Amino acid sequence: MTGKAKPKKHTAKEIATKVDAATTNRGGGKAGLADRSGVEKGGHAKYECPHCKTTAPDLKSMQIHHDAKHPKIPFEESKLVNRHAGHVADCSKSRPGVRGSFKK
Repeated sequence: MTGKAKPKKHTAKEIATKVDAATTNRGGGKAGLADRSGVEKGGHAKYECPHCKTTAPDLKSMQIHHDAKHPKIPFEESKLVNRHAGHVADCSKSRPGVRGSFKK
């Protein structure tokens, strides 16, 4: 019997896509924890919230966090902690673990 127009085998492209998705760090879970955590572990988080110490990669993300988590406190850009200000990155050791999106 046939499978009602369902393919019986996987294509090479489909298998390669699944292997790539399984082996590439997209930034989530334990594999992306070092990237999200900040400068000490080679992460990308630049700004730190002065109220709850949550990190964010850019100013817009920090403003969204502040509006959501601290609505009663006015947002002041001058009070944010810049974690990259006094740190010199050594890119020769490792590359960033987050690959990013294909959508442009």
